[in-house]
Amino acid sequence: MIKSMTGFGRSEAVVGSKEVLIEMKSVNHRYADFSIRVPRNYSFLEDKVREYLQKYISRGKVDVFLTIESQEDDDKQVVLNEALASGYIHALRQMKDAFGLQDDISACNVARFNDILKLERKEEDQDALWATVQAALEPAVQDFIAMREREGLRLSEDLIERGKYIASQLDEIEVRSPQVVEEYRNKIKQRIEEYLNNVAIDENRLLTEVAIFSDRTSITEEIVRLRSHLVELGEILKSGQAVGRKLDFLVQEMNREINTIGSKANDLYISKRVVEIKAEIEKCREQIQNIE
Repeated sequence: MIKSMTGFGRSEAVVGSKEVLIEMKSVNHRYADFSIRVPRNYSFLEDKVREYLQKYISRGKVDVFLTIESQEDDDKQVVLNEALASGYIHALRQMKDAFGLQDDISACNVARFNDILKLERKEEDQDALWATVQAALEPAVQDFIAMREREGLRLSEDLIERGKYIASQLDEIEVRSPQVVEEYRNKIKQRIEEYLNNVAIDENRLLTEVAIFSDRTSITEEIVRLRSHLVELGEILKSGQAVGRKLDFLVQEMNREINTIGSKANDLYISKRVVEIKAEIEKCREQIQNIE
């Protein structure tokens, strides 16, 4: 299914004492651009999240916000700085001996000094934490993709309708094109007759002039190619792959053909149809910028 590059997904998971919240959103971008924000203590998760997302997302600027909270304090531990504690105790004993102080050195007294005891975060089991994060990431990504697919379906339906409108305008151009040559023939014959004042006209010369005009203004090849591009547009939209770049190229080719038709057409009616088609192609191009 065609996907839009606009999406949003959110999920949370609680495994053991860890609560993980993930929010992700995306907007249009020429390539895949991932911005992943994780808590400072869990920076190792950034590459794992990016690698996971690359399996599902090929285009778009994707922002991911990862929050990890511990519901208990089992991720912290008290650490004793033995060397520093030994230094304080030795200094206290020197003070006792030097000044004849009472010996009241105790663990509680020593623990009051700065940096003797520190509260530090335990070293994380990275594999276990990644399993917890992945439990939240998977439903968030599925939610994100589902929104992209819904948006993509609407874009696909809009492009199909625009393709049908372009085809209808092309039908009118195709019907009108032979009439332009015939009208030119009649017009040039009338002018020659007026100029020569009823003198016999060289039909061969007239036919040659009309043939030159017909060849110069022929748009048959451009019409065939543009119709082929419209068929290809429908096929691509059915493919269900990441087709944004392919569609972008196809629209450029469609625009090239209609520009050629416009430059060749020596007729006001066809020129108006060309303007209508160019406007629709531009709308298609704008929509395609949203497709993955």
